[in-house]
Amino acid sequence: MRLGIHFANFTLPGGPEALAPTLAATAEAAEAGGVSLFTLMDHWFQMESLATSFDPMLEGYTSLGFLAGKTKTMRLGLLVTGVTYRHPGLLAKIVTTLDVLSEGRAMLGIGAAWYEREHLGLGVPYPDISERFERLEETLQICQQMWSDNTGPYDGTHYQLAETICVPQPLQKPGPPIMIGGSGEKKTLRLVAQYGNACNIFDIGVEGVAHKLDVLRGHCDALGTDYDAIEKTLITGADALDAPDTFLATMEQYAAIGIELVTTAPSSPEPAAWVARTTEAVVPRLSAI
Repeated sequence: MRLGIHFANFTLPGGPEALAPTLAATAEAAEAGGVSLFTLMDHWFQMESLATSFDPMLEGYTSLGFLAGKTKTMRLGLLVTGVTYRHPGLLAKIVTTLDVLSEGRAMLGIGAAWYEREHLGLGVPYPDISERFERLEETLQICQQMWSDNTGPYDGTHYQLAETICVPQPLQKPGPPIMIGGSGEKKTLRLVAQYGNACNIFDIGVEGVAHKLDVLRGHCDALGTDYDAIEKTLITGADALDAPDTFLATMEQYAAIGIELVTTAPSSPEPAAWVARTTEAVVPRLSAI
């Protein structure tokens, strides 16, 4: 089993001047500690469940580009890109750029978006949930087309592209892996089965996650796709440093149902030090599961 680090809190000592060195130091500590995936949020206002909308938040893909120059081996992505924030043709180009400059380490994490306040606050259209999922599916199709030899048009319900040129192409073939976030059983997990290389499920308990994976398997069977080829990942609020033995015992249960990577977030005002301690405490034992 592998570990991912999700950097979500930018309210840190030192103010804005400290954000770049702190973010870089945290990513470098994660890579040195054997972390496989380093993610940021795709938000423009901080989430109110974590802090306030007036707390610091950095734009995600700019920040990942910065980290691409500070790291060498970890996969980099957003957990997850909001489909409403960038035109899909431009999003495909942005993720391609990250893949090229990181030498093949980009991941497209994507979801239907949900944070209404930042949409309204910044003037971004916020269609209803049904339309957002329609746009999500078209965006997945556009990204796959732009990461192929097909440079022709795309004519969807919501998006029309006259040419799907993307030069250079991503270094990863057939393109950066696509992680679709969320665990909605009718739409989200069906999109994972049809378009995704990875799912990301909230830590709702072993039985709950096992049920979600069973639903995903059912969608794969119905669509004729390979369930085993989809990476199963989990995001947890558990702090591995609080009780490493308990954390690892729980991860053994998750691994038994197919979870391959668990992502957790620093819970300290000194995230680089937290990551260094966490990786030392759990990565060797986690990798043995």
